[in-house]
Amino acid sequence: MEVVRSQTQVVNRKFSLNISALQTLVWALVLIAAFVVSPWVEQGINPYWFSILIYCGINIILAVSLNLVNGFTGQFSIGHAGFMAVGAYVAAVITMGLSANPAWNSWVAATGIPADAVLPIGLFLGGVAAAGAGYMVGMPSLRLRGDYLAIVTLGFGEIIRVVMMNTEAVGGASGLNNIPHLSNFGWVYSAVVLTIFCVWRMVHSSHGRTLLAVREDEIAGEAMGVNTTQAKVRAFAMGAFFAGIAGGLYAHQLQILTPQTFDFNKSFEIVIMVVLGGMGSISGSVVAAVLLTVMREALRVIQTWYDVDLRMVIYSLVLIILMLTRPNGLFGTREILDFLPASWRRKLAGGAEARGGGK
Repeated sequence: MEVVRSQTQVVNRKFSLNISALQTLVWALVLIAAFVVSPWVEQGINPYWFSILIYCGINIILAVSLNLVNGFTGQFSIGHAGFMAVGAYVAAVITMGLSANPAWNSWVAATGIPADAVLPIGLFLGGVAAAGAGYMVGMPSLRLRGDYLAIVTLGFGEIIRVVMMNTEAVGGASGLNNIPHLSNFGWVYSAVVLTIFCVWRMVHSSHGRTLLAVREDEIAGEAMGVNTTQAKVRAFAMGAFFAGIAGGLYAHQLQILTPQTFDFNKSFEIVIMVVLGGMGSISGSVVAAVLLTVMREALRVIQTWYDVDLRMVIYSLVLIILMLTRPNGLFGTREILDFLPASWRRKLAGGAEARGGGK
């Protein structure tokens, strides 16, 4: 019986690996499709609604990355706009510097690569800088819990904003201007796919189980040998990395950066997306980010009916009603696949079923 059981486990493990490879291939195809359909999307959509589509993608990245910290790790960070600001300024400075560099322009002309190839370099370095900032603030502060952590992260976000406001090298209080317009559908939604994929794989890995242990009972996790501080710092740095990428995309879409853009109101806006979608639901963060982004613009028509701008009043009332009727968010801790029939879920999550069958 032991031989049969071990052989069954080997077969299930191989099947699980095949399913995992298939899922990775699907994600890769979706990533490539974002670039393939980009020209048709940009030409076929009204420029105003296209800009909203771009901001939807940026907000999805912000909401999903913050959900890794607030939802899956159970911490309460309200300084996400600070990491977004770090990534935005670093990415903008790098792309502006390279675009004005004659050696870089000569190399681009000689190799024939697209001019916007400078963007992924800026995004990656901006994300790394934001992750470094997340690590620096995470190491001393993530030993705190609850309201104390929220206050520290809020203070860090304000420190970043004040530093940018008093640094003339990045424009100071007047802001950084003349940023090249490099964000497009392909770059934004490839970053969306990459963010969702990385967070999804993180959550469904052994590291993700550690994060969930921290969320459910930190003391019990420590008693079982889990390094809770290390787990929280890891989630904090990863969330900050993708917030930095979102900031870089935002900078190259808006083409101007001012410190006031990244105040605590921006952090609260991202937190609202996470809470409304559901703490611990990637699908919920995606839906809430799109819903709130579109809602604010759709309500703009009301401003043409009255002399007073009632958009934020209605926006706030809708949020209050949703939170009263859905206190755990639109999705709670469930994903969109959980609403499909059981037979469909078994086919789509074959790897998980195989792992369960080997126990």
